[in-house]
Amino acid sequence: MGAGQMDRYTPVFAITQAAELSDMHPQTLRQYDRIGLVSPQRTSGNTRRYSLHDVEQLREVARLSAEGLSLEGIRRVLQLENRVRELQARVRELERALSDELLSRPERRVFAAGAAGEVISMRRGARMRRSAEVVVWRPEL
Repeated sequence: MGAGQMDRYTPVFAITQAAELSDMHPQTLRQYDRIGLVSPQRTSGNTRRYSLHDVEQLREVARLSAEGLSLEGIRRVLQLENRVRELQARVRELERALSDELLSRPERRVFAAGAAGEVISMRRGARMRRSAEVVVWRPEL
């Protein structure tokens, strides 16, 4: 992202705006920051600045609290959800890297399915030898 561009993690909301957007009292946001539940970024003057992501997290805290979860339970749920998002992003990154690597190789391989369902790696342009075997499948009754 270039200079001046914003995303959902850009800290733009003061505490009063974030409290209004999350339908909470500013003191509640301060408490959540103190206990590490939702911790906004700080400006050079040490004032809190909330991002859209922080506001979404505050709404999630309110929802989970209304469902009866303790603050510690909510903290754990948020940690796990954040970790899942990180891992999903990493998987997408690795999938792109793998795809780029496979496409950049002139000797890339072709894969086929064997008679027993196994994956067989073949050289590009090669053909599978056909088998005259007949496989009968009978479902278990």
